[in-house]
Amino acid sequence: MHNKLRTVIFGGSFDPIHIGHTSLATEVLRQNLADEVWFMVSPRNPLKKDLHLTDEVIRLEMVRLAVAGEPRFVACDFEFNLPRPSYTYHTLQALEVAYPDRQFILLIGADNWACINRWYNYQEIISRYSIIVYPRGGEKFAQLPENVSWISSPLFDISSTEIRGQLFKDEKMQQWLPSGVYDYIITNNLYK
Repeated sequence: MHNKLRTVIFGGSFDPIHIGHTSLATEVLRQNLADEVWFMVSPRNPLKKDLHLTDEVIRLEMVRLAVAGEPRFVACDFEFNLPRPSYTYHTLQALEVAYPDRQFILLIGADNWACINRWYNYQEIISRYSIIVYPRGGEKFAQLPENVSWISSPLFDISSTEIRGQLFKDEKMQQWLPSGVYDYIITNNLYK
């Protein structure tokens, strides 16, 4: 049996993707925690109700622009073809069927780990998949299951919500956005 490609699934709205996202993914590769990082653009997060999201195709295009320089980063639209809302458990099951040569690892924020008991079939996720948790503030969890690990990574004190708000006020935000993404936002008059 050959070794499966370790593939980190980094799911999110990415509305827009920013340097906090790409820096974290770079750190995953630098620490040799995966062979590839797939930025899984989520059509809609089932835990966030009535959230106004930019069209998924536009968000996917921004992710494509952001990851273009790193061949081990993949802009992924896999959930676009799954029933909605997209539950992580169903996504991971479908990924295993579609890509039997890969071992899927979940990358989530500490805020999501703190409420994972609200996720659909969360016990199965925890028992069947490795999970990497990244800090989002001062959270620390005393006991983590054996297959769950922390990644220490530089924290960028910015969120997509803040970036959208600043762009709406015509603030220049290119220092927080990967190359190409800022120009795409301005050219397409997004977040106005």
